[in-house]
Amino acid sequence: MGTHRDSPAARAALGRVVVSNDQIARRIPELARQIVAAAGDGDDDIVLIPVMTGAFIFAADLVRCMPVRMRITLATISSYPGTSTTSQGIRPLGDLPGNLKGRRVLVVDDILDSGRTLNFLREQFMAQRPAWFATAVLLRKTIPPAMSTPCEFVGFDIPDEFVVGFGLDYDGCFRNLPEVRVLHPEGRA
Repeated sequence: MGTHRDSPAARAALGRVVVSNDQIARRIPELARQIVAAAGDGDDDIVLIPVMTGAFIFAADLVRCMPVRMRITLATISSYPGTSTTSQGIRPLGDLPGNLKGRRVLVVDDILDSGRTLNFLREQFMAQRPAWFATAVLLRKTIPPAMSTPCEFVGFDIPDEFVVGFGLDYDGCFRNLPEVRVLHPEGRA
């Protein structure tokens, strides 16, 4: 993976597969159909807002299964900087998308755990009065904050473990794994 030998990512150990690539490949088209049906017909494009950088792989696969006109604009948010394995709070890294009044808006994120990112973005974007608003995540942890956070489309519910792969990272590494796996940051398997 090109990690430096002394980096935390180099010392980390991959654990069991939580969601396989085959499971993901079957679920994403189902989610896309559900989203398109819920968004309904409209005279305008769907505005898809992936949360970078974690959601880029999920969003890319999702949009290829959505046969509708859409615009894609990014929201860059930091909540797990570097080697952190718990959310450190929400920090937008640049301007958030605007001009959403009367639009159909879908926010796409990689994982729902604390709920802070989706709650923050929902508040920011709903203030712009979109015609339709929904969120989609690949993964949702089965913990109270995640389960109580509104999210219209969920790929998979998973246990409360630190995971990487399919866009999720640890210290910038492991995003390219084709499946979602448990990560042991201290190197214990």
